[in-house]
Amino acid sequence: MAQKSNFHFSIREYTPSDRLVLMSFFRDGIMEHVYPAFFKTMSHPDHIGIALSISMAGYVLGGSSYFQALLFGSAWAGLLYYCCHEIYEGYMMRWLCTDMADIQTSYLENPDNGFWVAEADVKGRTKVVGMLAVMGKRGMEEAERFDDLNGGVAAGGSEFFQDAGDGSHGEMFHMVVAFPWRRKNVGSLLMQKALDFCKEQGYTRLVLDVSSPQTAAISLCQKFGFVKTATHSNTHANRWFSKLARINVMRMEKCVSS
Repeated sequence: MAQKSNFHFSIREYTPSDRLVLMSFFRDGIMEHVYPAFFKTMSHPDHIGIALSISMAGYVLGGSSYFQALLFGSAWAGLLYYCCHEIYEGYMMRWLCTDMADIQTSYLENPDNGFWVAEADVKGRTKVVGMLAVMGKRGMEEAERFDDLNGGVAAGGSEFFQDAGDGSHGEMFHMVVAFPWRRKNVGSLLMQKALDFCKEQGYTRLVLDVSSPQTAAISLCQKFGFVKTATHSNTHANRWFSKLARINVMRMEKCVSS
């Protein structure tokens, strides 16, 4: 059960002085998903079966050696961990080299985009505790992006892809809340800011991609009425890494009332 927050939170636009703390938030916020992804992958029945088979092979090849059985099984687990790590590290590095390399230019100098930080008032001093970005997209940009996804499958709510007008919409990125400040409504405040921004811009919907191990993010989206409209396996890492890690990416969307 979430505890009642005794802190006052506010959302404001990004300033260059926020850069260092946000870079740390971003790195930590992405890489923290490696372990949940690994444990989810290892618990899959197929991988459990493979691990047992490999361990048995090690046992037999090692002349009834329990050590070799453990070694073979550990090698398989290590491979799966490596796949999970490469997926999230690759995602992180991709964004650090693109829009996060120059937030001012990528977001604040483009009226279609927005980048905000969440602040907490702690004993009269403000502390940055979260971040969120929204990038304006055009209808054709969305269609081209989805066509490029390997393994893309439309799910329930596919009617969300059919927008009025030119199909302009907002795409949400980089929502991160610092660990000590979670379950204090910060994520909800950031999400509401993104929805309000989309409404002000005249966007018909807000969309985001979330990986299957990110259960907290999925729950937050569902709380705000987002629905899953597609799934794909394009993690921007080696395709075999995604297959072995069994990480899927879900597209979540919500219509924005005008």
